Amino acid sequence: MKNSRMSTRSIWAGERDYLAFGATQVPVVHSVSFGYDDMDEWFEVAIGNKEGHIYGRNTNPTVQAFEDKIRILEGAEAATSFSTGMAAISNTLSTFLVPGDRIVSIKDTYGGTNKIFSEFLPKNNVNVVLCETGNHEEIEKEVAKGCKILYLETPTNPTVKITDIKRMVKAAKTVGALVIVDNTFATPINQNPLTLGADLVIHSATKFLGGHADALGGAVCGPKELVETIYHYREINGATLDPMAAYLLLRGMKTLKLRIDKQNENALAVARYLKSVPEVEDVFYPGLEAHRGHDIAKQQMRGFGGMLSFSVKGGMETVRHLLPKLHFANRAANLGAVETIVGPARTTSHVECTPEERKALGIPEGLVRYSAGIEDIEDLIEDLEQAFVSLPKHLVNN
Repeated sequence: MKNSRMSTRSIWAGERDYLAFGATQVPVVHSVSFGYDDMDEWFEVAIGNKEGHIYGRNTNPTVQAFEDKIRILEGAEAATSFSTGMAAISNTLSTFLVPGDRIVSIKDTYGGTNKIFSEFLPKNNVNVVLCETGNHEEIEKEVAKGCKILYLETPTNPTVKITDIKRMVKAAKTVGALVIVDNTFATPINQNPLTLGADLVIHSATKFLGGHADALGGAVCGPKELVETIYHYREINGATLDPMAAYLLLRGMKTLKLRIDKQNENALAVARYLKSVPEVEDVFYPGLEAHRGHDIAKQQMRGFGGMLSFSVKGGMETVRHLLPKLHFANRAANLGAVETIVGPARTTSHVECTPEERKALGIPEGLVRYSAGIEDIEDLIEDLEQAFVSLPKHLVNN
């Protein structure tokens, strides 16, 4: 597996050790408990001195196969899983932060993550500093004051802003801070934060990893010592990944490279098309040469991702007319699936935030998040064309 490439790893990584009865697919092991006749062996497994499973809240063979696959794709020493992406984020932060600690991050994180920063961590007397995304000098200045964690999301949800991971890692290491990167939008196909110096990489596996909008899950990858500490917090607090969800994620990940390559291609084509539409005010996609983070993205990413966002003239009123006209797009609060998914940020990524909070984060009420699927690009463009043509003229002429 060491010298194999990404498509091969997506299919084969982490599975051979979990096949049974001659099956070619990892089985779904629903058993909550695992029995032992030898009391000493049971004890050795229970305390971690011997490989095996004792109870489903702790570990499970199907779940472990998923963890092995994402670990190998991210080039990590270890990985652990969670019931959702937000469980992965919240458990990881809770593992390392105690009252009095300081964390530095950016303003443009996913809405749920932002709520942790703005609401929950301050309640626990954790000092949170949120910097302007892309202002590397400001981040470096705040990190230099000292912090326990530097938390990054790149590209960001939903404005797909880019942060220079290597540069931020260098700043964090001078003060001994852990660098955690949410890699959900990029996926390990497009970006590997650990190879850029990050300590931990987080995924909402619900999105691109699974790719079929039918399973919730999350994962954290990194050095064994750090991951084992996070695992211990998770096993006690109980945000366990369900075996059936793990199986669906494993199945989805077999086509990860194929899907991401197509979604990269489709997103870039859609972004370029939208730039030519008179009714569109702005398009946000790091693959566009005019994007503020384009040069950094070229350095640290192998592809620009399947996510983009755009704003339209007339704001939310235009969005109300535009999105229902699309035939090849689900209007839903998800992303990363084989089907194209659209929705305003106010009801998807940042529904937890107030209008004032979204405004402070630079998210217009009429911002549309567009997750490109794997459809034929000609159909996606034609679909957008007919939707824009159908807009009432008074909405976009003001």
